[in-house]
This record gives sequence, C-alpha cells and structure tokens, in this order.
Amino acid sequence: MSSQATHQLRTRTPQLAKFGDPRVTATGADRAVVELGRLETLWFNTGTLCNIECLRCYIDSSPTNDRLAYLTAGEVAVYLNELTELNLGTRQIGFTGGEPFMNPDMLAMLEECLGRGFEVLVLTNAMQPLMRPAVRAQMLELREAHGDRLHLRVSLDHYTSELHEEERGVRSWIAALRGLRWLAANGFRLSVAGRTCWGEPEAELRNGYARLFATEGLPLDAYDPGALVLFPEMDEAADVPEITVDCWKILGVEPSAMMCATSRMVVKRRGMTSPSVLTCTLLPYDSRFELGPSLRDALGPVRLNHPHCARFCVLGGASCSVT
Repeated sequence: MSSQATHQLRTRTPQLAKFGDPRVTATGADRAVVELGRLETLWFNTGTLCNIECLRCYIDSSPTNDRLAYLTAGEVAVYLNELTELNLGTRQIGFTGGEPFMNPDMLAMLEECLGRGFEVLVLTNAMQPLMRPAVRAQMLELREAHGDRLHLRVSLDHYTSELHEEERGVRSWIAALRGLRWLAANGFRLSVAGRTCWGEPEAELRNGYARLFATEGLPLDAYDPGALVLFPEMDEAADVPEITVDCWKILGVEPSAMMCATSRMVVKRRGMTSPSVLTCTLLPYDSRFELGPSLRDALGPVRLNHPHCARFCVLGGASCSVT
C-alpha cells in the first residue's frame, strides 16, 4: 500500500478515546490483558476515612471522605472462608485505607486473619489512630502471638520533614517518626513507603532514607526494595501510553508481574449492604473494575484499561504487596 493510501486510510478511521474501549486502544490495537495466575494477596480497604488529608492521596482519603465505608470483621471473615473453600493458596492479607487504624474493627480483623495463619500487611501512617494506648496494647499482644507474620508498612513520603509535610501537612513528620520509633522499639516487622513525586533520582532517595534510618536507629535497609518501597506518581490527567498485547515484549515486562495477576481488593461502598471485589487497590471508584460480590466472581482476566495500569504497574514497576 502506498504512503498516500495509508494516510487516506488513517484519516478515514475514527480515533477512539484513550482508555475508552476495554478491548482495543485508541489506535485499534488489542489491549493488554492480565490473567489471575494465583491469588497471592487479598486486600481489604478498611474505609476511606483518614486522620489527615494528603496533597496527592492515591484515592483521596481524608477526614471527610467516606465513599468507602468501614468494613467489619464479620465481612472480612466471609472472604477468608471463601479463600479456604476455593483453595486459592492465598498467603497474604493486606489492609489499606484511609487509615486502617481508624476502623473500629481493625484489631478484630487483624486477629481473625492472623489466627487463621495468614501473613498480614497493614499500610498505615503510624500516627495517632495507631498510637492510642489501647490500640498499642492490643498490637503488642498480636505481635507476641504472631511475630513477623504481622507486617506494618509506614508512609514516610520523603526523608526530609519539609517535603514529607508538603504532602501530609504540618506536624505529620514528628507524629510519623514517633510511630515508627515505637514500632521498631517493640520488634514489629517494618517497612517504609516513600514517593518519587519530587523527581529525585532513586539512588539519591535511597541514600537520603539510609541517613534518616541510621540517625533514628531504625532497623531498615534503605537499599532493599522490600524495606523501602518507592511508589511512582499517578496523575490521571497526564498523557500516558495505552498498553497493547505487543507491549509486553517491547518493554520486557511479564504480565505475571502485574498486581492484578496475583491480587484482588475488597471494598464496601457507602450506602451498599455488602462489599464488592475489585481488580486493584488503586481503582476503588471506577465501576469498570468491579468484578462482583464474591471472590469466585473475581477470578477472571483483567483488561488494562486505565492510566494507572500503565503508569503505576507496567511502566512504574510498582506493587503494593510484599515481594
């Protein structure tokens, strides 16, 4: 076909909106699909209420955002039962929010999961909700009973107080470090989550966190990607490429490395009587990624039809789970 004919064909072909069709991209290429290989991690969003409001929160959590309601320990138990019934081989339960320790059933949910033998990862800001005396006392009991199967990942967005508080607000730095020190002093399994939104090279970020950890006496290796997780930014308004089936080979990335190949998330929307299962921790409000009320409904493939799929997972190489 001549170049002139090719140009005429392209000008006659209507352009789709990016991320508008679950099966094809805006150029008409087959959209990338990820199969669930094994459900290694089941996430629970405990609710979107948080004690602080971050400048660039991934899901807009705040002291007033209750779009995702509090889950209950009974609702969590239903899904744990289903994990056993379906024999899915799940090893880890993750809790995110909002701030998980604002949920009044948080400790009961932890006890339920740990008591069944799961490893548990909690994403927390380690601030006042965790540091209440009654919560600390029960957390010590859980650590004594279950040891390193209870893992807390604390959000510390930067290794300097100035940039951390630019994101999380005044006085958030001192409170977060207080929580980190307490967790470390009491032998909890720990990691830290930082962010890359200031454009600093990864090596400089890790060096900065290493200095902070040494100064604070925190037993964390800043050069271990599991101990210091650095998350890429996710701007839904930014122009990011769509991921096609050909991108896996072009980028040298395996579909099995994506979060949705190994995890699902349970949420309870405000006003709903029961929870739902979603493909991903990062897309709690997009109905296109809601798979149904049960895990059995959620075992099918996922089409990468959102900018976060490209920026955070495929191109950013990030995952919320413990690797």
